[in-house]
Amino acid sequence: MKGPYDDIIHLSYQGSAVRPHMSVRDRAAQFAPFAALTGYEDAVREAARLTDARAELTEDEQSLLDGKLQKLADCAGSHPKVELTWFQADRKKAGGAYVTTSGRLKKIDDYEGALVLMEGERILIDDLLDVRLLEPSPPSDRV
Repeated sequence: MKGPYDDIIHLSYQGSAVRPHMSVRDRAAQFAPFAALTGYEDAVREAARLTDARAELTEDEQSLLDGKLQKLADCAGSHPKVELTWFQADRKKAGGAYVTTSGRLKKIDDYEGALVLMEGERILIDDLLDVRLLEPSPPSDRV
């Protein structure tokens, strides 16, 4: 069988004398996927992320929390171990999430209205939902 290119089919490729050879990476980039809407996937993912609304405490719940905070203030000097449930506002959209943090209480900052833990975390009293006293004071080093 004879074809129209039989006279050149077995010749080696000469290449261009004018244009340099394109690298494999640049050649592959021509076929890379194209995202016309840059950031669209991130925006959709962010909109789909759920956040909780801040719960409003009733008078009874607030007075119970105030009593727990008073007990905590009475033993704050001994740096008790506490478990705090508090509302952490979301930085990107309305709402947030309830977080539970455990640690030793360093002090109660009355000026800023915050509980300061030994680990350095500051939790605003207005954001608190619950306070649990886990251990009244650190274990003693006595033998």
